[in-house]
Amino acid sequence: MSATHPIQKVGVIGAGTMGNGIAHVFAKSGFTVLISDLEQRFLDRGLAAITKNLDREASKGKITAAQQQAALAHISLTTDRASFADCDFVIEAASEKFAIKQEIFRDLDRICRPEVILATNTSSISITKLAALTQRPAQVIGMHFFNPVPMMKLVEVIRGLATTDAVYATIRDLALQLEKTPVEVNDAPGFVSNRVLMPLLNEAMFAVMEGVATPEAVDEVFKLGMAHPMGPLTLADFIGLDVCLDIMRVLLDGLGDPKYRPCPLLVKMVDAGWLGKKSGRGFYVYQK
Repeated sequence: MSATHPIQKVGVIGAGTMGNGIAHVFAKSGFTVLISDLEQRFLDRGLAAITKNLDREASKGKITAAQQQAALAHISLTTDRASFADCDFVIEAASEKFAIKQEIFRDLDRICRPEVILATNTSSISITKLAALTQRPAQVIGMHFFNPVPMMKLVEVIRGLATTDAVYATIRDLALQLEKTPVEVNDAPGFVSNRVLMPLLNEAMFAVMEGVATPEAVDEVFKLGMAHPMGPLTLADFIGLDVCLDIMRVLLDGLGDPKYRPCPLLVKMVDAGWLGKKSGRGFYVYQK
């Protein structure tokens, strides 16, 4: 982004859990936000989630009613990605699949002005690989938010091989404007968070599969013994078992070390459609 054209209008691709959370924090911080998704019903669901989360913040006295209304007024929705032509910055928060992100980055590179920074909220996919799909590899960066976005302070800011210092500084400052804490990380499969976290969740699944302990017992050990706010299997259900499996496969493929082999029980559960909280069943059963 050139200094003469500060970031005012932000495009967010994807209205799911991460996308609507990212849109929420940008709108609350005074940015104009345009959210795009494939279908209007996904956008409506995303906006409903933002509205509910802003309501919760207002009821707890974290924001005023006026701030709540202003944030909602800053958000608009589109199913037409070409509308991103006048955005000053775009962040992609679509599914954790390279083929999907590849198509989005090629599209954005064509649509957005040449000086615009393109970011991805990927939790594991190579920034360098996505950057290489564009004519602006120096202006592609990872901006990995954590769920739930309005509450979690951390943003992993991930440099691709070609990302410039100026682009990194712009995104670091942007994270600070959102009242987040940026942590600089270099591009490697899973970055820091998921390279360490996902094998831990995967190993917890092996413990269940091998009959070492029940999911409840494994989670209790981590909550009481390691002071984790939730156990690894509850966390896996919360993240989505399909997402966990995708990330383990990225780690195995990118690092080539058999220690990243996904637990066969995880593979089987995803095949069965037991994806965790969002599907009503994972390591635990949830009321829909």
